Amino acid sequence: MLAIWLQSSTSGLGSLSGLALPILFFVVLYFLMIVPNQRKQKKWQAMLDQIKSGDRVTTNGGIRGTVLTVKDDSLILRVQPDGVKLEFVKSAIAAVTTDEPAA
Repeated sequence: MLAIWLQSSTSGLGSLSGLALPILFFVVLYFLMIVPNQRKQKKWQAMLDQIKSGDRVTTNGGIRGTVLTVKDDSLILRVQPDGVKLEFVKSAIAAVTTDEPAA
């Protein structure tokens, strides 16, 4: 059985079909994992570019605050309850949040 497989893999057609499976695997991997991640990254970057003063944001660490000023690569948040001002880099922002009414 092994001899038949080795003999078929040394022919031109056998090596081509042996190469097709890994190529197909990487194409499927690209469309299932890499493309959605690139779309998510672009959406997140667009969200960061649209942040303005007065927006409520949540950081990656879970801190919620209101944006006071926006600089090139950082922003200053006012955090409740004491109104403490904290400076964060833009990449630390996880989401722009809205106040949800209590149900």
